[in-house]
Amino acid sequence: MNRPVTLTRKVAFSAGHRYWNPDLDADANRRIFGRWASPYSHGHNYTLWVSAQGPVDPANGMVVNIKWIDDVLQERVVARFDQKSLNDEVPPFDLTPPSLENLLLHFAEELRELPGGVHLTHLRLDETPLLFGEWTPHMITLTRIYEFAASHRLHAPALSPEENERLFGKCNRPHGHGHNYVLEVTVAGEPDPRTGMICDLEALDAAVEREVLDRYDHRNLDLDLPELAGLCTTSEVVAQAIFDRLSGALPARLTRVRLYETARNAFTVEA
Repeated sequence: MNRPVTLTRKVAFSAGHRYWNPDLDADANRRIFGRWASPYSHGHNYTLWVSAQGPVDPANGMVVNIKWIDDVLQERVVARFDQKSLNDEVPPFDLTPPSLENLLLHFAEELRELPGGVHLTHLRLDETPLLFGEWTPHMITLTRIYEFAASHRLHAPALSPEENERLFGKCNRPHGHGHNYVLEVTVAGEPDPRTGMICDLEALDAAVEREVLDRYDHRNLDLDLPELAGLCTTSEVVAQAIFDRLSGALPARLTRVRLYETARNAFTVEA
């Protein structure tokens, strides 16, 4: 019965940073960092999710006193990073690009030893509502979030009209319906020592724009997309089709596609 349990604690901090190597000239910095290159700082409201795992103590019913975890996070994360300029005030980011990926690697090292005998299993760091990174002991990933609007009708060709209506209800109405889809695209890799990034975000955005957004946005999924022709365009099927289109087309290794049909329904395809 006493299986390991994972607990997750969230902390937030605000910090400024810049992508700029003072040893290089402006042209070299722009070649490396793209449109994010600037000698002046910008800021983010970061959210860090920290997950740790351990057995439940039968004496108190807890994996660990979460106050102990919070004390560590306040000391090693919030006190050091909140309201700071990372390049100027927080080593090692005076010498290392303060990318999401490098921040995650730093926090993973800082939080490697946690109180109560629990061990760190997962970190997620949100930089903006459209960009977050994740760390596990085996992989570091970057997730970019996109939106597109499309219509469809849930209708399985192998079923009779009566069976389709019974199975799909109002989603089977002849003229279809639409969704504002939210798409998460997750890639993995080793951060580039020069940039601290797994890949060029502009290149990632351009590939997703070309392969998915330009193709799917404001389309009828049943009628406009050859890869979905003759299929029942459930979000499961659409998510698989998107994964197949992006696989091999991105500047880093695709590990996950998650498609939100509504705020309550999400469908995930993993490599």
